[in-house]
Amino acid sequence: MKHFFLFAIAWILTTNLLAQNNPSDYPSNQSRDKKSAKRERINNMLRMEEEGELIFNKQSVFGIKLATDGYGISYEKAKFKTNARAMLFQFELNEKKSPKDHKVAAAGYNGYNFNSVVVGKLNNFYEFKLAVGQQHLIGGKGNKNGVAVTLNYTGGFSLAILKPYYVQVQDIQSDRDPFKSTYPTIIDSGFTELGASGFTVGWDKVSITPGLNAKTALRFDYGRFNQSITAIEVGVTGEYYFKKIPMLYLVPYKNFFFNAYLTILFGKRK
Repeated sequence: MKHFFLFAIAWILTTNLLAQNNPSDYPSNQSRDKKSAKRERINNMLRMEEEGELIFNKQSVFGIKLATDGYGISYEKAKFKTNARAMLFQFELNEKKSPKDHKVAAAGYNGYNFNSVVVGKLNNFYEFKLAVGQQHLIGGKGNKNGVAVTLNYTGGFSLAILKPYYVQVQDIQSDRDPFKSTYPTIIDSGFTELGASGFTVGWDKVSITPGLNAKTALRFDYGRFNQSITAIEVGVTGEYYFKKIPMLYLVPYKNFFFNAYLTILFGKRK
C-alpha cells in the first residue's frame, strides 16, 4: 500500500511537470508578434492623435455656403487613402442669383403691400451638383488645439433647375381680378405688379439644363477634437451649362458661371 501511494504521488508530480513544459501552453512566436504589432500600432495612433494628426478612415460633413452669386447647402463623404490624402464625394444644392437682381416694393393691392418684386426676373435658378475629387493635407494641427489646412479640388456634373418667376399683377385698364404673369409680358402689357407669387408657384413649368462643374478650395479645420470637424472653406467654382441660362430680361444669357464662396462646415470622422 505504501508503494502504491509513492507511485501515485510520483505520477502526479511527473504529469504536472510535463504539462508545465508543454509548448502548447505558451504563446507561439507568431501570436506574440501579432500582439506586439497591434500594441505598437495602437501606440502610434495614440501618439499621432495627441500630436493632432488625422488618422481616420472616413468623414461626413455638412456645409452652409455663401457665394458671390447666391447661397446653398452641401454634404460630403470622404474616404481617407492615407493620413494626408482622402477621396471626396460631394453634393450641393444652391440658388444662384444674377448680380443685377434688383428688388423693389410692389404696388400692393387695395393699398396693402405684401411682397417685393425682382423687376425683369425670368427664372429662379436652382442648381444641383454632384462632384468627386481629392483632399490633400497641407499642414497638420500640430496639436489638438491647432488648425489643419487642406487643399480640396473636385469636378463633376451639374443640373440647372429653372422655375419661371411669376408675379401677381393687375390690369388697370380692365376690371379683371389680380392674376399671375411673367416678364416680359408684364412690361409689354403695362400690368401693375402687386408682388411676387412665391416659392410654390411655377413648379409645373420647370425646365432642366445639364452642365459640368469644377472647384478648388482651402479648408481650415479648427475643431477642438480630431473626431469632430468645425471648419471654414474658401474657394472658387466654375460651372458650364450646355444651354444658355435665362435669368433676367434684357440681360445677355450665358453658359459659364464663375464665383467665389465661403462655406461653414460641421461634421465628424470615424
